Amino acid sequence: MAVAAATMGTGRNPVVAEDRRAGLMFILPAMLVFSVFIFGAVLFVLYLSLHDYKLLQEGGIWQVFTDPGNTWTGFGNYRALFNNGDFWGAFRNTTWYALGVVPAQTITGLVLAVLANRKIRGKTFFRTAFYFPSISSSVVISIIFLWMFSARGAINFVLREFGLTTPRPVWLVNPKGLVEMLIPGNQPTWLEGPSVAMSTIMMLNIWTTTGTMMVIFLAGLQNVPGDVYEAASLDGASRFRQFLDITIPLLKPVITFVVTVGLIGTFQVFDQIWVMSEGGPQKTTTTLAYLVYVEGFRQGRGLGYACAIATVLFFFILTLYLIQRRITEEKVDKGPSLAKGQAANAVPSAAGGAQ
Repeated sequence: MAVAAATMGTGRNPVVAEDRRAGLMFILPAMLVFSVFIFGAVLFVLYLSLHDYKLLQEGGIWQVFTDPGNTWTGFGNYRALFNNGDFWGAFRNTTWYALGVVPAQTITGLVLAVLANRKIRGKTFFRTAFYFPSISSSVVISIIFLWMFSARGAINFVLREFGLTTPRPVWLVNPKGLVEMLIPGNQPTWLEGPSVAMSTIMMLNIWTTTGTMMVIFLAGLQNVPGDVYEAASLDGASRFRQFLDITIPLLKPVITFVVTVGLIGTFQVFDQIWVMSEGGPQKTTTTLAYLVYVEGFRQGRGLGYACAIATVLFFFILTLYLIQRRITEEKVDKGPSLAKGQAANAVPSAAGGAQ
């Protein structure tokens, strides 16, 4: 009664207010860490991108705060960035990398998820085997691939055993574009395709990330009602028609999420590049993330210029996220009613395709 009287008198529930204060106290340490090391770091990168500062420069990093007049360049780093061929070359390499990896890992992950979702003996083993590369060390796997794709590695050995031609120069030192090799001629640089070296790294990334995409698709398949497939089977729909007319339509939000996560991941690739090729040969495997490292920490144009690249990359990835959120927002809001409506429409479609 006392709580009710206090609530009526002040319009506030003291119990709720106390719970809110306790909740804020619990999340305060995490919010402080996030604010300093995430949000604060982003703001620091944005600020540093407006300065001409090199690592180990005399005066240290604090001069950009204590004496900013000596290092301030405004948007000079961004102007130099967009007029630099190395930046556009890295952007081209990263774009080819994304175009090759994202569709492959999405399609392969979806197919493996559908197969692993069936009621077969040893299903748990296959799920674990497919997912294992995703939790393995990327550095260790990169070193293994270095051996496999070397001149006397396993890949060339298998190709020679089947009488096939091995690439010359060898895989990871071959700067030739795939499109250039398949269609000889004088193509523009952007249309030469990813180099043989980049294609090798793409194969590694597809193999290591497919397991993660499979797990995401498996989670989505658990929400697909089983009676939809049973109704389609009774109507004579084949498994392939069920996959096209039931599975894919009901997994559209999941597919959109997987594609977005894949795009973000490919535009951040660094460790495999650093271990396997260090941006070579002839800068054909230099990506935007690796270019940040080269310019900032390998006596390049400086940390300010590297921060400008990182800022452009940040806003590009943020744009991809906002596009994905805009596409999926309506579907997420509709929730289960949308899935039921799609399922109801999918059965006649699958049956009609079977006929």
